[in-house]
Amino acid sequence: MNAGEELISIIVPVYNAGNYIEETIHMVEKQTYRTWELILVDDHSADDSRKIIENYLDRREKEQRDKDSEAGEIRLITKDENEGAARARNTGIDAAKGRYIAFLDADDIWMTDKLEKELAFLKEKEAAFVCTAYEFGDERALGTGKIVHVPEILTYKKALSRTVIFTTTVMLDTAKTGKELIHMPVVKSEDTALWWKLLKNGFDAYGLDEVLAIYRRPVRSLSSNKLEAVRRIWYLYRVQEGLSFWYSAYHFVFWAYRAARRRM
Repeated sequence: MNAGEELISIIVPVYNAGNYIEETIHMVEKQTYRTWELILVDDHSADDSRKIIENYLDRREKEQRDKDSEAGEIRLITKDENEGAARARNTGIDAAKGRYIAFLDADDIWMTDKLEKELAFLKEKEAAFVCTAYEFGDERALGTGKIVHVPEILTYKKALSRTVIFTTTVMLDTAKTGKELIHMPVVKSEDTALWWKLLKNGFDAYGLDEVLAIYRRPVRSLSSNKLEAVRRIWYLYRVQEGLSFWYSAYHFVFWAYRAARRRM
């Protein structure tokens, strides 16, 4: 790690990610910002994810043993039972040593300068909560040309009618938020629920409108199930946020319109 740089803790929940996880680790190792730790939380995967990670770490240790390496630390945390992405991320947050938290899903892609540019942006804005633009990718994570832009600033009220914040693009400053507040609620669409919680507590989200991530979208992924997405957003409005029926319906109309446009 480079002297003088502040540590970024990268949290990756791992569940049946054997097809992607080695690429994900390698991608983090190629980041231009070198002062990071990668926390992989295996959520009791049923595939060979854990074995792949362990083998990778063994090879990495042997390769670096005789080198004067500045590589970041990689830690594997294993769970005895499957508890879901929210609890996996929360486990990673609790284990994090860094001031800054960056979320990354095991099948998504970062540009090599993602951490460097985003941390610089966060400091420039003196923000606690930032995100970036991203591009939809296919099953091979090749960009499709569909880009989701982010506003310069996003408040709680504005966020209710648009889900533009993508987990893999978020960076948080725990010196400002604390760790307890950034624990993800254990609900479906836990990431959106967290963003709303942060925004409601006065931490506006600042958007760096540059594509620094690719959102891999397998054909039958949960996020592409439109009916399920409708159910989840309505639950967040009515139950998680406690909004009235009509106020929920008002925001839902705008949410649905923007969601449809984003996928066109």
